[in-house]
Amino acid sequence: MAGRAIWKGHIRFGDVTVPVKLHTAVQQDRIQFHLLHRRDHVKLHQQMICAYEKTPVPPEEQARGFELEERKYVLVDQSELEQAAPQDSRVIEVREFVKTAQIDPVFLERMYYLGPDTASEGYNTLAATLKEMNMSGICAWTMRRRSYLGALQINGKVLCLSTLRYADEVIAVKSLELQQSALSEKELKIARDLIEQLSAPFQPWKFENEHQKKLRDLIDKKARGEKISALRPKHLRPTAPDKLLQVLEASLKKVA
Repeated sequence: MAGRAIWKGHIRFGDVTVPVKLHTAVQQDRIQFHLLHRRDHVKLHQQMICAYEKTPVPPEEQARGFELEERKYVLVDQSELEQAAPQDSRVIEVREFVKTAQIDPVFLERMYYLGPDTASEGYNTLAATLKEMNMSGICAWTMRRRSYLGALQINGKVLCLSTLRYADEVIAVKSLELQQSALSEKELKIARDLIEQLSAPFQPWKFENEHQKKLRDLIDKKARGEKISALRPKHLRPTAPDKLLQVLEASLKKVA
């Protein structure tokens, strides 16, 4: 199980209430750089500058505004924003259950683990039932003055809660206007054979963030005073349509 719980609440569906604890399921370990004054290496601080007067504006003179049209704004005070904010709740309300396969992955955003807050048969029953029926609960909840839409799902024996994007946030794939091209049966067969040869169980721990590794190597070398040589990036050319079969056959020979 993940570390310390970041939130506690209850899953509610029908008249059933299951106490749960929310845990972070993912973490980002990214190298962070500070913006410094090159001359004396002192950290720089951001300032809000008036675009008209070209002078810094102190916090007490700053206001939030929504632009209706050019140079015309509706000003909103912090107190008004707080009134519009949702009230905190400790309830994860399941609105409906759907087949897990029906949830397009493009709607999935951030995942959390849900552990039982207390020893509860309800937790185990819900987890086992979702797994047996291959179902997910579409639910809503409020946490830290923000409302969320989410999918309650099962991962092994643990319940998970993934935040969902709203429909108006997702761009329809048909907007890409993809061009269909005819493929020969031979091209398809070789492509299938190549994919089969490269198939393996999904083992994410085999892969490393190459960009972060290069950044760490760069920092270590510069800290040791080593000279850094700039490398030219490689540019890959797309495979020409009339060369596809030839390239597929060559690739298959390499992995065979």
